[in-house]
Amino acid sequence: MLDFTLHSDELISVCVSLLCGAMIGFEREYRNKAAGLRTIMLISLGATIFTLVSWHFRSGTNDRVASNIVTGIGFIGAGVIFKEKIWVRGLTTAAVIWISAAIGIMAGTHYYFFALLLAVITVTVLSVFHLLEKAIDDYSHKREFIIQFKDLEVRHLDFIQNEMKKHHLRSEKKLVYRTESQLIVVLDVRGKRKLINHMNELMLVMPGVASFEVM
Repeated sequence: MLDFTLHSDELISVCVSLLCGAMIGFEREYRNKAAGLRTIMLISLGATIFTLVSWHFRSGTNDRVASNIVTGIGFIGAGVIFKEKIWVRGLTTAAVIWISAAIGIMAGTHYYFFALLLAVITVTVLSVFHLLEKAIDDYSHKREFIIQFKDLEVRHLDFIQNEMKKHHLRSEKKLVYRTESQLIVVLDVRGKRKLINHMNELMLVMPGVASFEVM
């Protein structure tokens, strides 16, 4: 027979789980991410509840409950990852969902201090390293330029690549093809973000460019 008597340590587990979820969820909510405050709190709480319930079974199935939580969270995490043009988005959100469930399991197994410590570490990684990641991205930014020229003259492409080189941008041709009257080129461009943005402005007034798209 199962014993579902409510104990004080289980209430503490629930409170710690909610606190940890709130700490991580607030950071996600502040950055307007798909999985925000309520979502992360519920994920953490759900993992804690499943873990607490598993403690009431006497058949040694705790490890299986934890593995099933990981499997279920994997499906939720996969649902927030999507591809937008050439970019894959939602990987960090999926990782946050995954670690929030892990912290919920820690709280459910009464490792309160460790759960709180992991929540603090997670928020630190999301906040502090976000600034570092942004600084790296500003210095080494990547964009794909799809350029459609007004005619078939290759000199227009040479001119653009020379201009990029002058602005300390590295360009690599990914695709070049011709229509009956136009040349279309896809370029991979790397360099400082502000220089790439400046190149966008220059291309608006280049006489040989009919249109371009930056991805």
